[in-house]
Amino acid sequence: MSIRSTLAYRLSFAMTALGGLLVTGLDFVAILLMFSQVDALGGYTLAEIAFLYGLSATAFGIADLAIGSVDRLGRRVRDGTFDTLLVRPAPVLAQVAADRFALRRVARITQGALVLGYALVAVDVDWTAVKVLLVPVIVASGGVIFGAVFVAGAAFQFVAQDAAEAQAAFTFGGQTMLQYPPTVFGTELVRGVTFVFPLAFVNWVPAAYVLGRPYPLGLPEWAAFAPPLVAAVCCVLAGWAWRAGLRTYRSTGS
Repeated sequence: MSIRSTLAYRLSFAMTALGGLLVTGLDFVAILLMFSQVDALGGYTLAEIAFLYGLSATAFGIADLAIGSVDRLGRRVRDGTFDTLLVRPAPVLAQVAADRFALRRVARITQGALVLGYALVAVDVDWTAVKVLLVPVIVASGGVIFGAVFVAGAAFQFVAQDAAEAQAAFTFGGQTMLQYPPTVFGTELVRGVTFVFPLAFVNWVPAAYVLGRPYPLGLPEWAAFAPPLVAAVCCVLAGWAWRAGLRTYRSTGS
């Protein structure tokens, strides 16, 4: 229904999507401005950072489009409208994800895919069949990992009720961090996003294999092929957190 209502005004949707494409594109423009003054950032060239950027932006865009609406959960918990979702014959998480579904978010996927396409052409990589096949796996796994973070953050809002900004720190903030190479961050931060919040498996770890770069924290070479497994574990943990949060929900009453 949301998609149909959006496409009912196609010119408006096209203008909104184009505006979103231009706004999200400013992130990469900032990187281009940096490289107008330097030849490398953290030892990475522009094409290599574009590769990191394209992977993370596309994966995040997929998750944001599919389930980004869960950041509205805290508002529904506070005003009591979450009760209406509980009495409908449909999965609650699916209803939350579809709440005011924003098709305009496809602009973020488009922008990330454009940068990724440029990187695939410009980066100096000896492409093998394994590396070629690994790229779509990285994007898909990254989207699932980000989606799990969205769901876990939504589960936390059952308790905090007003944690949308805290959730954004791990979703939007995490995606922004992954646009840059791990070599520009401190060891403790890299360790945290590898072993605590495994965002490093969205692009840093598998991209190290593709680009022929050293692995973060000296991880073994097989870690580059672990994103699907990490994504599956994240889904299980996020599902557990969601069910636990749902059980703690108490209506505001009338």
